[in-house]
Amino acid sequence: MKKFIMGFALGMVIAFPLGINFGKDVPLWSNPFAAKPDIPERIKERAGALIKDTKEALHEATEPVRKEAEKKLAP
Repeated sequence: MKKFIMGFALGMVIAFPLGINFGKDVPLWSNPFAAKPDIPERIKERAGALIKDTKEALHEATEPVRKEAEKKLAP
């Protein structure tokens, strides 16, 4: 039981910084308490990509209706 507790404690000490680095998208063995990543910039990037993907999906979804409306309006 003593070995299990020691192994569990050692595992927690090693896994905690690895988990922090994984969440920050930085190399796993780098210092997890170093400089903070530029979070607002990352949010802007991801939001911009999400908006672009959403616009494309809406365009594709409404394309058949738009073509049909153009056919009816064309003389």
